Amino acid sequence: MSRSVRTRPEGSGQALSEAYDTALLDLDGVVYAGGNAIVHAVESLATAREGGMHLAYVTNNALRTPDVVAAHLTELGIPAEPGDVITSAQAVARLISDQVPQGSRVLVVGGEGLRVALRERGLVPVESADDDPVAVVQGYGGPELPWGRFAEASYAVARGVPWFASNTDLTIPSGRGIAPGNGAAVEVVRIATGAEPQVAGKPLPPMHRETVLRTGAERPLVVGDRLDTDIEGAFNGEVDSLLVLTGVTDGAHLLAAPPRHRPTYVDADLRGMLTGQPEVSAAGGGHRCGGWTATAGAARLELDGDGDALDGLRALCAAAWTAAGEGVCELDGGKALARLGL
Repeated sequence: MSRSVRTRPEGSGQALSEAYDTALLDLDGVVYAGGNAIVHAVESLATAREGGMHLAYVTNNALRTPDVVAAHLTELGIPAEPGDVITSAQAVARLISDQVPQGSRVLVVGGEGLRVALRERGLVPVESADDDPVAVVQGYGGPELPWGRFAEASYAVARGVPWFASNTDLTIPSGRGIAPGNGAAVEVVRIATGAEPQVAGKPLPPMHRETVLRTGAERPLVVGDRLDTDIEGAFNGEVDSLLVLTGVTDGAHLLAAPPRHRPTYVDADLRGMLTGQPEVSAAGGGHRCGGWTATAGAARLELDGDGDALDGLRALCAAAWTAAGEGVCELDGGKALARLGL
């Protein structure tokens, strides 16, 4: 079946950590949240690594350098080297370097992660539109980023300087809740200038390219919590994906996912990397997984049976995605999800 019309989560007779050589792991909502490790993450990643799986940490957050991210992971009990971390800052720096001469000046609106990535590609970070930049790059700069930085970017972009963005995630999780992300900051410059940036981060191809170049992955598995970045990025890169339910995606979002947002596998947390995945099979006019059978009724999704809640969710996904085809399922799945506690 074509990847573009996935109608059910897939099964795997092997543990995913054995079936794939490299896990491309998102960080926020997958490995940690608010700076603390998510439950089961540390031990699951250790087991996968000990079994021979290469672990790479892929983030759209351009603020922190790979050194800082690796140090944070190591402090959490997840040993990591800077080379294990791939950021959207690295992806956008390569995108810029492919289009401008080495040694070119680039106006930076963002944090140290962007500056380090630009220097790695032989580019020179500058701070003002009056420094004669040949490009403008914008990445997440944290909550203390001065408003005047957006003005500098706007002045340069309005003069016709090419504009790049590390990513356009509208939100970013924090220890206190959901905060505006780089996409919100990009909107400020877009409104002021009417221009459109070239974007590098997930779910777009430059990020996948950067990740594969740096990891050498041959059978990668994208592991994420967001449908619109992690799972769509896997779809665009034509690789398999595992959605974990430890971040922003809930059951209702998953049932309504269009084809580009439908993961290959679904599990509760990173323990799902260490196991096989159950088969979802056709059953009469519905779909069955474990002890559950899900069908698409006239107005809502129906669920019968009992057993593991995740099996019920997988069966519901199959019923919803089959009913939706290449669109979005509009059937009410609320009652079925409530029965599963999801």
